[in-house]
Amino acid sequence: MSQQLVILGPAHPLRPGGITTFNQRLCRAFADAGHNCSIWSFALQYPSFLFPGSSQFTDAPPPEGIQIHTLINSVNPFNWFRVGRMLAKERPDVVVVRYWIPFMGPCLGTILRLAKRNRHTRVVCIADNVIPHEHRPGDRLFTRYFTKAVDAFVVMSNQVLDDLRQFTQKPARLLPHPLYDNFGSPVTQPEARQFLTQKFRLHFEEGEKLLLFFGLVRAYKGLDLLIEAMAQLKHQGTRLLVAGEFYDDEKPYREQIARLGLQDRIIVLNRFIPDEEVRYFICSANCLVQPYKTATQSGVTPVGYHFEIPMIVTNVGGLPQMVPHGNSGLVCKPQADKIAEAIDQFLELPEGHFAPGIQSMKQQLSWDTIVAGLLEMATAQ
Repeated sequence: MSQQLVILGPAHPLRPGGITTFNQRLCRAFADAGHNCSIWSFALQYPSFLFPGSSQFTDAPPPEGIQIHTLINSVNPFNWFRVGRMLAKERPDVVVVRYWIPFMGPCLGTILRLAKRNRHTRVVCIADNVIPHEHRPGDRLFTRYFTKAVDAFVVMSNQVLDDLRQFTQKPARLLPHPLYDNFGSPVTQPEARQFLTQKFRLHFEEGEKLLLFFGLVRAYKGLDLLIEAMAQLKHQGTRLLVAGEFYDDEKPYREQIARLGLQDRIIVLNRFIPDEEVRYFICSANCLVQPYKTATQSGVTPVGYHFEIPMIVTNVGGLPQMVPHGNSGLVCKPQADKIAEAIDQFLELPEGHFAPGIQSMKQQLSWDTIVAGLLEMATAQ
């Protein structure tokens, strides 16, 4: 039976980070399944002091075939009451709300309380993080306020499920992070490297091995560990491409690279990667490395699976669930020497070694699965 759904969370014209990309793809998946779905997004997501990047917005055109309402102001309580009353009047069958940072707890929790006054709408939360990577005063209070307004939860790692149980015993279900299949078709490695050469004046030796650290750079993602690991590799001809906007100070990383004498072996592109360029970065690499110090799950991993690139991840949070060791990649401890050992091990394996495992994992990461799971949780008691 067709249902009316609202996704409450970031969408265009906010920049297409992981959650924005997910929401827009999920909206399309609900529509493909025969449901009426729209996204209610933010006119103001973060005050400038909380956003470390260059811009919260994109100049790219909006995604086609998706209805997006830009309504929410995260810091204006009068706006929360207005949006909450609008949502109550709209009477969707299900609101799917994203929760990734406690700062959003008062805003989203208030909107949901007002929406549920219609005694019809059910609320299911996709919890990306419950306990944040960077802690701030009020985190637990804000999260507790938010969780009381939700009927059921979907999480994408056991770590988040464990964290959630510190706040609520409401119904919760673990579902895998679905495949990001909206960045276009794969290109060959030579095509990808040619694009990067032409656009960014990079130079690649024929047949050289290239590792990729992809996405926003934050302290918990362990880029410093990967830089240290590069200095310890047996395969000294291997290079590393760091592609993503720095949400930390870039200077310490540059100084570390210089101190270790790795200027010729590490390429740093400190820039936001738009959707249309993602495939060229991923497909240029032999391996995608996620040396995280802490994690819940990662949106980078489903991108790697879509483009069928092997991965090396650390054994933190949900990363080992997403990349089973020896199947679609390798798992190691979040230590520079262990990361170096894993990279050397990968480089000694024959090309295509992980291809069967990657194909198997791709088949499990279906958008149909998460659509069905969310609708099932909407009726959970």
